[in-house]
Amino acid sequence: MPTTQFDKESIKQSIIGKLQRYNGRTLSDATNQQIYNALASTVRDQIMQKWVAYREKDKHSTAKRLYYLSVEFLTGRALHCNVLNLCSIDNYRQAMEELGIDWRAVIQEEPEPGLGNGGLGRLAACFMDSLASLSLPAMGCTIRYEYGLFRQKILNGQQVEVPDNWLENGNVWEVPAMEDVCQVNYGGRVETEEVFGRTRYVLRDYYSVEAVPYDMPVAGYDCETVDTLRMWRARSVKTMDLHSFNSGDYTRAMHEQELASVISKVLYPEDNHYEGKELRLKQHYFFTSATLQYALKDFKRRFGNDFRKIPEKMTIHINDTHPGLAIPELMRLLMDQEGLGWDEASWIVQHTVAYTNHTVLSEALEKWPEDMMRNLLPRIYMILQEINRRVCARLADHYMNGTDPRIAGMAITAYGQVHMANLCVAMSYSVNGVSQLHGDILKKETFHDYYKFSPRKFSAITNGITHRRWLMGCNEGLRDLICSAIGDGWVRDPEKLRDLLPFRDDAAFREAFAKVKYQNKVAFSNRLASHQDVKLNPDFMLDVQAKRLHEYKRQLLNALHIMVLYNRIMDDPNYTMTPRAFVFGAKASPGYYMAKQILRMIIAISKLIDRSPRAKEFLQVVFLENYCVSAAEFLIPAAELSEQLSTAGKEASGTGNMKFMMNGAVTMGTMDGANVEIAEQVGMDNIYIFGMRADTVSSLYREGTYSPMHIYESNSELRKALTQIIDGTLMPENPAALQDIYHNLLFSDPYFVLKDFGSYSMAQRRVNADYQDREKWLKMAVTNTACSGIFSSDRTIREYNEKIWHLG
Repeated sequence: MPTTQFDKESIKQSIIGKLQRYNGRTLSDATNQQIYNALASTVRDQIMQKWVAYREKDKHSTAKRLYYLSVEFLTGRALHCNVLNLCSIDNYRQAMEELGIDWRAVIQEEPEPGLGNGGLGRLAACFMDSLASLSLPAMGCTIRYEYGLFRQKILNGQQVEVPDNWLENGNVWEVPAMEDVCQVNYGGRVETEEVFGRTRYVLRDYYSVEAVPYDMPVAGYDCETVDTLRMWRARSVKTMDLHSFNSGDYTRAMHEQELASVISKVLYPEDNHYEGKELRLKQHYFFTSATLQYALKDFKRRFGNDFRKIPEKMTIHINDTHPGLAIPELMRLLMDQEGLGWDEASWIVQHTVAYTNHTVLSEALEKWPEDMMRNLLPRIYMILQEINRRVCARLADHYMNGTDPRIAGMAITAYGQVHMANLCVAMSYSVNGVSQLHGDILKKETFHDYYKFSPRKFSAITNGITHRRWLMGCNEGLRDLICSAIGDGWVRDPEKLRDLLPFRDDAAFREAFAKVKYQNKVAFSNRLASHQDVKLNPDFMLDVQAKRLHEYKRQLLNALHIMVLYNRIMDDPNYTMTPRAFVFGAKASPGYYMAKQILRMIIAISKLIDRSPRAKEFLQVVFLENYCVSAAEFLIPAAELSEQLSTAGKEASGTGNMKFMMNGAVTMGTMDGANVEIAEQVGMDNIYIFGMRADTVSSLYREGTYSPMHIYESNSELRKALTQIIDGTLMPENPAALQDIYHNLLFSDPYFVLKDFGSYSMAQRRVNADYQDREKWLKMAVTNTACSGIFSSDRTIREYNEKIWHLG
């Protein structure tokens, strides 16, 4: 097959040629959007050349492959990452410079795919990058959301959600795979019929939706592997009703198409009503069914009908419980479509499906109403009932008592609910947590009874981040500094970053490190000014808490401390501190009232400080609007303190903490999730640990004796800050606007914000003192970067492959 060259001159000619052919423009009169399309299409051509060769080789491969199912893939922009992984950065940049094109301006034209929201989706994206870079055969599978979650606007101090129409100008990177279109069925009723003496289950009177796959290539770093991210779009099996259209009934003419397309319309539709919850269930079944239909078709193409080989040749990995319906769906396909018996199908499923748990929060352990499951997916519900009957029978034998209360807690269907986490644990061959602490909690608490019943399937594999995007791509100044000090061996083996440790004692290196950090702060400040018209002083220490807005992540703890600092400044004319800019980045779920109130409080604090000339000398609070991967790529390299404040035992892992650490930010955090392992890597002198440990938190929940009012009465600084929530200080125009926060903290405080406040405040005093000792702080920062290599997702994927998948 002839190959196309992608040297500097070829790239220039490709861009100019594409502008002429597709837009009828010369370079001088083309818009940045048109130049972006021409540039991205050129990069796409280079990837496609590799993809074709890889797929041709893959056709004849008998290697085991992975299907990684996740309801989210928060990929971020692809152009820069793809050029980086192709090792073509210099060629493309030189070509752009010689053409007089502003590289940074053009890459900003790329929309961020609306395929994810937070850590779950970003982890999945990092995993795909590492799978390809390690040359492991894998397909990521999700929904092609038309609108993503939402774009966040801040109006009148509150969050407003607007549609995220990321596909408005198309998606350069995707390729429809029409040969793999399949049908997903809903509703109907199940009938039985006898075929050659065997009972067969048949679904009647159902309605169908077509699943249309769109594939995005995932190019590995400096290798020939190009894996696939497959996104499924829903469309109606029926064409437009032309008779209704011609008679003027346009709504009826398009009715079927609208009903089908809504399935892939929006990420996480609001589910505080029946219709929304039903739509989520439709979504989850839609992409799991479509994926498994394809996976089984591909298996049969490669290995025929030797289905006992499925565990040897395929792993279905469930990223949290959202794709958990893959378990009964694979059973259905094997029994109803391929004619296998229950025992054989069950054996295959239990040796093919692996499950990663991402939360210990009880409200996040997904459950579905049984009647909804029965009506929407009647055959799946039948299979779930039978799985439950058999699992409970095994448990009854194990416990020697069919009425043991532990059985109800382990059941798949119980008390009118389908318990997806129990299903995933019971029917998967592997169950893993995403940090060592999280893995221990799953064994000791969340799934303790299942662990006692089947301990060998449980493990813990600490999450990771792709250092290619989160250091090489977004922090070029630090990348170049590291290479000048220790060479580029760390690019392929990020744990070699530890070779930087001796340089923390090198004054010249520390100075260069500080210069890079300052330049990143200036770059972030400029972005903030252009996007939000907010001026941030880069001479201020940059203190960042960027993560999903949730009570357990305790943005409130940070906010209350800022109020205490404000009061110290205002009450004492002699009080001084290191000037500090607090940056919050977070989206609140549209239906999460308390999260939206916390966001409102943070913005009110920002306005309060802005009104005070004295407070502004020392404090600034910025809420980063519409926090996303692109914003993170500016914020994370600039951050100096990383706030990881979750209630101990609640955060499964965290990956933001790893990104900040890798870029030289020092962590302020509880001993929760991966913070525990960060502390082990850097040593307690290079991290700020505060607050209760997970076992203490667990005891307080169990005992039920905690009284936040006692802390309120005994801590005068905290008492004043809390009172200001409701006395008009924060919201002079509406003093009662935030009273629910006040009442929740004072009379409930479910995540121990007040309990941990004293310890947090003391740790912040240490931060203030240490930051004033510039050399000490820089040594801490360098230590964090040097010790971050172990948190590369390449290490994580190697562990998954060694312990769970056994690919290749």
